[in-house]
Amino acid sequence: MTDTPIFASAAVAAPHSLASEAGRAVLAAGGNAVEAMVAMAAAIAVVYPHMNAVGGDGFWLVREPGGRLHGIDASGPAGALATIRRYRDKGYDAIPPRGPDAALTVAGAVGGWALALELARALGGRMPLRDLLGAAIGHARDGSPVSASQARTTPMAFDEARQAPGFSETFLVEGALPKEGATQRNAALAATLDHLASAGLDDFYRGDVGREIAFDLDRLGAPVTRADLEAYRARLAAPLTASIPGASLHNMPPPTQGLASLMILGVFARLGVERGESFAHVHGLVEATKRAFRVRDAVVTDPARLPADPASFLTAERLQREADAVSMTRAARFPLAWGEGDTVWMGAIDVRGTAVSYIQSIYWEYGSGCVLPRTGVLWQNRGASFSLDPSAPNPLEPGRKPFHTLNPAMAVFADGRVMPYGSMGGDGQPQFQAAIFTRHAFGMGPAEAVDAPRWLLGRTWGSASATLKLEDRFDPSLVRALREAGHEVEVLPQAYSDTLGHAGMLVRDPRTGAVAAAHDPRSDGGAAGL
Repeated sequence: MTDTPIFASAAVAAPHSLASEAGRAVLAAGGNAVEAMVAMAAAIAVVYPHMNAVGGDGFWLVREPGGRLHGIDASGPAGALATIRRYRDKGYDAIPPRGPDAALTVAGAVGGWALALELARALGGRMPLRDLLGAAIGHARDGSPVSASQARTTPMAFDEARQAPGFSETFLVEGALPKEGATQRNAALAATLDHLASAGLDDFYRGDVGREIAFDLDRLGAPVTRADLEAYRARLAAPLTASIPGASLHNMPPPTQGLASLMILGVFARLGVERGESFAHVHGLVEATKRAFRVRDAVVTDPARLPADPASFLTAERLQREADAVSMTRAARFPLAWGEGDTVWMGAIDVRGTAVSYIQSIYWEYGSGCVLPRTGVLWQNRGASFSLDPSAPNPLEPGRKPFHTLNPAMAVFADGRVMPYGSMGGDGQPQFQAAIFTRHAFGMGPAEAVDAPRWLLGRTWGSASATLKLEDRFDPSLVRALREAGHEVEVLPQAYSDTLGHAGMLVRDPRTGAVAAAHDPRSDGGAAGL
């Protein structure tokens, strides 16, 4: 049994302890959950650079104490010069994952922080921006220790990453990845954040920082222009909702795969599973994942170009139809495309009950690998998910948003409990969300639900197999039952595998206001609170 920390009135959870501490400090100073999350987002962009960066994207779900939900889409579109013709003329059959040609979308995260702070002020927030960015500035200027996760993470396409401008100088020591505990600094990023603390976050796009970013991107040959930055603004987006017995579930609409996350739980709730950690539990979620991913791959694209209304797949009738197609004794075939990603999920709940579920990412580990010299900003490679086939569901096109694996989740239970939750992990995100949600629903506390062994249907980093991968702590009889049902099971040689996500959740008790909070033992963080 893993005990869950319980805090009297407010809490945060993050995959790095320095991010958790930044959020807790804001809550202790009287800030609200949204302000705490901005502080956490800035801090973790500095101390966990293999998973996220200032030059990445983000998505927010915010629930006011009265129940009103807000979604923020802080993802960036492809730059004006990012055309299929450009890449074909360069001899590419696919968009490269590293280097300047991979840095092809606007970084939206900072725009999301700005829009979130407008919401924070409407909720009574009054914290100065400098106070919110202070921890991040200090860590970038004075240094922070390399985390265990960063030290053990060898980036995909590492040779290409090392050749990306600025990567080796910023992240390597004598040409190799640094050891755990080594001090990492980024003086240029510290100066950038310090300038934003004075000039405002808008300066990242339309001020001095934006001008420096545009200059470096142009010099490197990336297809994002000054005009692309100046035009960018994060936007409000109505969250998607699905109802299951005992709870309402919320997630973000396209371009995220939030639809898949909601469908998995909506289908699973209709399969009649009564006991957690059983064959029916794991098998049912795996089969629900297959149904949801088929819909996701056909529907999720740029929100301005959707082929169908995502909400139409979350009706009771549609979810029942998908559930009726699931066999509870045999595994369905599984042709699934590979979706990778390195990401952080973080959550916060303040003393008034405002709850935040937030996810921030650069796609692959270290994104494009490009570190802009004038600002110290590591740029994402989210645009690598575009296709160079104009007839594909997500073709490359200037101004178009790419498909996002990112999706922050939140649940509101019939008894009044509010639970922000989520995970990193590319295609695994909806699956890890489903695992921790259902385990909590079946009676596990947050820490136990997050700690318990997980599975992943599909390909992982460096593996071409689309097997059902399980951590090695599962009961052998369950593994045997899954194989007998037709699942191609692969037992991983780790009890806790990074490839199976860094997840977390917070649960607020409506009677006492106490918050139970936990983050993943697979990560370097945890929970903190008041």
